[in-house]
Amino acid sequence: MGIKSFNPYTPSRRHMTVVDRTELSTAAPEKSLTVSLKKNAGRNAQGKITVRHRGGGSKRKYRIIDFKRNKDGVPATVKSIEYDPNRTANIALIAYADGQKAYILAPEGLKVGQKVMNGADAEIAVGNCLPLENIPVGTQIHNIELMPGKGGQLVRAAGNSAQLMAKEGKYATLRLPSGEMRMVPIGARATIGVIGNGEHALVNIGKAGRKRNMGIRPTVRGSVMNPNDHPHGGGEGKTSVGRPGPCTPWGKPALGLKTRKKNNKSNKMIVRRRDGKALTK
Repeated sequence: MGIKSFNPYTPSRRHMTVVDRTELSTAAPEKSLTVSLKKNAGRNAQGKITVRHRGGGSKRKYRIIDFKRNKDGVPATVKSIEYDPNRTANIALIAYADGQKAYILAPEGLKVGQKVMNGADAEIAVGNCLPLENIPVGTQIHNIELMPGKGGQLVRAAGNSAQLMAKEGKYATLRLPSGEMRMVPIGARATIGVIGNGEHALVNIGKAGRKRNMGIRPTVRGSVMNPNDHPHGGGEGKTSVGRPGPCTPWGKPALGLKTRKKNNKSNKMIVRRRDGKALTK
């Protein structure tokens, strides 16, 4: 694929870019693998806004993705590579030899007509899913389980991949895209390859209307509000925050405050944090 730009026939078009999707399927998504997606505009079950600046946006259907890949020993053929409005990665429609269909995350290099396989006996080839104990050290992987049988939870965004660094005893050590080194049970599954659509990170939104289509409403800076509306507000002209650090509208620390629990149970699985520091026990 690639990045596509436009002639600047309006100011907003001048810098706007999109991913060229001419290679993707234009057919409607598989009906049996889609469900309707209800909008809640950032509101919880009580009707209270818990996530601000959400609402509107284009109508979408949710594609049911097979993150578990637990249909072992049955070869599947890639029928199409499709766009998914619910994630940054593209998805692939596969059809198993027994007729069952499923959507999977489309890795880089996966082609229509290619065969993919799940299970411990699968080859080390792009798109195949197998336990970490059967994957050679140094392999690039994605869609990684944290617990065997739970389904892939790590490394699912466009252009990402983790590297299998070591296998020792009951655990495998991975280097995640953030740089964090983490141990995962060796029986957990992962898919071979790098997730496709890596150009997604290079896209320039270009105009406000495109954000509205994504369901994101305008955000107003606290520094341009009045003091009764925001802790950053007030003052003559452009003024500093006026506090030890940035705050939310409710006076809580924001922008960089670490919220991870110091005694988190999963700390023992982290070998090295993404900032390069070893985790203190």
